[in-house]
This record gives sequence, C-alpha cells and structure tokens, in this order.
Amino acid sequence: MKAKLFFALCLLGVGIITWNCGGKEQTEATQESAKPVKEYTVAQFMNTIRINGSSFSPDESKILHNSNQSGIFNAYEIGIAGGEAKQLTDSKENSIFAISYFPKDERILFDSDNGGNEITNIYMRNLDGTVQNLTPDTTAKAEFFSWSFDRNSFFYTSNKRDKRFFDLYEMDIKNFKPKMVYENKDGLFPAVLSNDKKYLTLIKTITTNNTDMYLYDTQMKQLKLLTKHEGNISYSPQVFSNDSKKLYFTTDEGSEFAYLKSYDINTGKSEKVEETNWDISYMYFSRNEKYRVVGINNDAKTEIKIYTVSDNQIIKLPSLPNGEITSVNISDSEKLMTFYVSSSKSPNNLYVYNFETGEYKQLTNSMNPEIAPDDLVEGEVIRFASYDGMQIPSILYKPKNIKAGEKLPAMLWIHGGPGGQTRLNYSATIQYLVNHGYVILAVNNRGSSGYGKTFFAADDMKHGDADLKDCIESKKFLNATGYVDPDKIGIMGGSYGGYMTLAGLTFAPEEFKVGVDIFGVSNWLRTLRGIPSWWEAQRKALYTELGDPTGADSLALYNKSPLFHASKITKPLLVIQGKNDPRVVKPESDEIVEAVKKNNVPVDYIVFEDEGHGFLKKENEIKAYEGILKFLDKHLKKQSEGKIEKQ
Repeated sequence: MKAKLFFALCLLGVGIITWNCGGKEQTEATQESAKPVKEYTVAQFMNTIRINGSSFSPDESKILHNSNQSGIFNAYEIGIAGGEAKQLTDSKENSIFAISYFPKDERILFDSDNGGNEITNIYMRNLDGTVQNLTPDTTAKAEFFSWSFDRNSFFYTSNKRDKRFFDLYEMDIKNFKPKMVYENKDGLFPAVLSNDKKYLTLIKTITTNNTDMYLYDTQMKQLKLLTKHEGNISYSPQVFSNDSKKLYFTTDEGSEFAYLKSYDINTGKSEKVEETNWDISYMYFSRNEKYRVVGINNDAKTEIKIYTVSDNQIIKLPSLPNGEITSVNISDSEKLMTFYVSSSKSPNNLYVYNFETGEYKQLTNSMNPEIAPDDLVEGEVIRFASYDGMQIPSILYKPKNIKAGEKLPAMLWIHGGPGGQTRLNYSATIQYLVNHGYVILAVNNRGSSGYGKTFFAADDMKHGDADLKDCIESKKFLNATGYVDPDKIGIMGGSYGGYMTLAGLTFAPEEFKVGVDIFGVSNWLRTLRGIPSWWEAQRKALYTELGDPTGADSLALYNKSPLFHASKITKPLLVIQGKNDPRVVKPESDEIVEAVKKNNVPVDYIVFEDEGHGFLKKENEIKAYEGILKFLDKHLKKQSEGKIEKQ
C-alpha cells in the first residue's frame, strides 16, 4: 500500500507519444481543415453528470450508484434494462455516497459527512425512505469495511474509542448493535477479512514506500507479522480465498513494480501469482471464485483482466471504441457484471455485461447533450527529460484547430499527493480551459505513483525543489511544440499541486506568469503539525517523507514553506479554499493571500463556506472554474478584462 499524503484533485487524459526535449519535435501545430470548435460555458461543462459506484440489488435487476445530477451527490438506482435513473436520497447540503443494497432487501447503506469535514457516519435508508444513522457520533469517523460472507452483518471501522486509530466493528443487521472485532492500539490499518471471520490482515505504515503486513487471529486474539524484511518494500493484502486458507497480496519486493503473490496460512509459504511491467493495483475474486479480477495501472490508465479461475484463462471483454473499462463489479450470481467506461474526452458511463450472452448495455449517458464530443480533445501521454535526465511522464491537452504560427497560453496542471498521479480520466475543468484556448500539460513529476518505486521515492525530502525543477523543465517541452507562447506559461494545481503552484511563484519567481492555488499548502510547519487526528498511524511516515516539523527538519520545512518567503512572489495569484477543509485549513490560504497583497501583486481569493478539501457541489465548481478562466484571461492572455459568462 503506497500511503502517500493523498490531497487529490481531478485526474486526466489518453493517447501515447514519447518526447525528448533535445530531439526533433514530434507534435507539430498544423492548420486543420476541421469544422470550427464551439466555445462552451463552464455551466455547460459542469452540467455533465459525475457518476460512480455500483451495487446490484438482491434480485440483480437494478444497480445502485452515486450521481451529482441534482447538483450534489445523492444515491440513485437504475434498472439493468436501462431507462431513467431513480433518485433515492434528496440531500441538498451534504453529499451522500451510496455503499450497497442490503443483501436480502432493497434497504441501502450510505455515508455522508458535514460540509466536507470528512467526519463520515454510516446511514441506512429504509424501504419507506426514512433514514437512520447507524454510527451516530459527530466527532468520530466511521467507514464501511465489508459485508460478512454470510450476509448477516457488515463490518466497519471507527475511531470512536481513540481518535487516532481505527478499530474494526461488526454490526448485526437484525439488531444493529455493533461489537468490536479488533481493538487497534498499535496504529495499524485493517485491510482484509477472511470469509470465516477468523483472520484479519492489517498494514503497518513504516514510510510512504515501506509497509508491513500482519495476520490477526480473531479467535485466538494473536497478531503475527508476515513480512519481516529489510529495506523499503510495500505489501498490500487483497483478498482471502473462499476457504480462508490462502491470502493474496501485492508487493514490490525485488521489483520496481507491485506484483501479485499468495500466502498459504497453514504452511507459511508464498508464491508469485502474476507479474507485469506495471503496478498491479488490485485483485479480487467473484463471490463463488468463478472469476478473478485484476486491475493494472498501465501508464496512467487502468487495464482490467478477468480470469476464469478453473483454467486461468482470460475472458475477452467487450471492445468499446470510446474509452477504457474500469470499476468492474461482478454480481453474486456471477452472471452479470457492471463496469464504467471513460476516456479523456468522455466522462464515466455505467454499463452492464451478461457473461452468458456476451452482450453489454450502456445504462447512462452522462455527457451534457449540448456539448459535441468532437469539440473535446484527447490527452496525449508524453515524456520529457528533466534537469538530471530523468524521464518525466505527463499528459498533454492541445486545443483543436491551432493555426500555423499561432502561439497559445499554457498552464501546467500539478496533481495532489505528493504521491498522486495524473491519470487518463475525463476532467471537465481541463476540457473547459482547453476549449477556451489554453494548452494544458499535466505533469507527473518525480514522486508520482505508478512509475515504479524508484520514481515514487525520488522526491522524498526534496519537495519544492526536485519536483519543482521537473515542472520548470517541462516548459522546454512546451516551447518546443511551436504553438505555445513561452511568455505565457502559468502553473496551477490542487492540494499538493496548490503547494507546487505557490512554490513555483515563490522559489522560481520568473518562471511562471501566473499561479492558481486550489486549497494548497503554504506553511508546512502548520500543516504537518495539524494533520487530522485519524492520520496518526501514518504521521511518522509523512514526517519521514516530508520532514518532521517538531524536530531537526523544522528549519528545512520553514525554508520550503511559501508563506515565509512570500515577499518573493511578483506574479498574479488566484487562491481557492474550502472553509471546512480539515487537511489544508483555511488560515493557510488566508495568510498567503494577505502576505502576497503586501507586494502589490494582483491576488484573487475565493472561499466556499460549504466545501472541504475539494468540490462536491456543482454551483461551487461553476463559480470556481469561471473564476479561474476570468483570472487567466485577464492576467495570462492579457485581455483588458476577463470574460464573465452568462449562466
């Protein structure tokens, strides 16, 4: 498990090219004869529906999923034959995320927090539409873990007993009285439970690229270390076999990438099951072990493999021209499968597949019909050589119909994390900016996940330095395209990407013409001292990677915190912040805004009273991204006034 600090924002893109800044240009701007591209408003882009999740109803006739069609996430269901989705919850203030139908009836479980504060509770929606909070505590975070194999109970984790650590509970669905299964006094992370409820695997985070795996016997109350090792090795439990005799896990032991192994509980022997030249992200079995599903992080896109367990043969999945298959979920009968299809120019859509007939059906159409698909752009995976020769993978979004000799403004898009990864997914924000004439380069700087453990660890204790240099070097790639104006390149990002934005304007003040910081860190001393209580188990790992604010690293953290050097910022800055953010608290943004204003530098500041670390409400997204375009048009395109769109 790669437990990097994961302040994620939207991820992206599709298409593959390779680039070396010292070589011949490989992507050239050509005058296209294609029809003119229509320019769309942010409201039109945000009117595209975001959907995720899937759970089969007990009779497998319907699919439970999440959608923000109402303007905020709520629970919906749709029949496998298609038709209109039915809204099951009607929250107006707090996003609701459906977990599952009950195994034997159509009650549902969902979770929700308060204004993005991440203190989630688990709720039950009854058949008559009434709702009951099953974990009522406004100070404790509860997270669904799994259904029991016998379907008479479900498991969840909670930090009610000790706000630092998550205990594991079982809740009987006859009386809804929880009982503790594992009391977590050692700061471990519950991972996988065997079908007979006897064995629980747990993870200990040592550093962000070094973990241990434990096996806990719930009957004997004994904890056993399974992974005694030296050096930086990650272990991540995936699933037990149905007979509870084998544990399957991924590890990067002796390899750059994570591969799949099995562990025999009786003999203690391990053997390799599957390996590729990319990380195996996950593996699980269908309910009766007819199928084995494997997900692979293949160069920032998901590759799904489904095997029939009896003969270990790969099932040929439907060939879909408009994207990649993700989020596979096989029904309990093992006759049906749901999955999502998306691409860099097409948002998530839900499909159902019949194993017996080999037929599939698209159940949703989430793209706003006002937007023509041909007006959107596909991302291209590119690579460029950084200052020390390290190859940096990135995703390029290039506006359509660039005229010969035309020079466009460009923005670097920096992901959260720091160990996040810009992926080949649909981003309405990216498409919106590209549609309005901006080149976007989403940089997977060193420290990003998905490219091997050496690349992943290459920014440790070098944040705001080595990773920032990667971003600066990416400008050479943009300049070499021939269609980017070298004097109009800015930087933007959310969370850790917001920090990188501030770091770029502070520590390389002449490199970027503007910056857009979305809930980004400005003061590492405060952020690392004030991490949420439920991150206590990984506090030491974060300090090992980023620096210890209470010890010898405090000076280094001071030196890499933009707030204390804000007098160097001379370029226009836009800051966006959620008032309820528990990770990057509002004072982080308040103080950097006030500090930069003292430089007589243009600063715009947008605060959302009802958001946390990210956007969950469409109306807020519209305001934020319209504000971004207005800011960029004014300060990067150098228009006399920014555009104000009609809603």
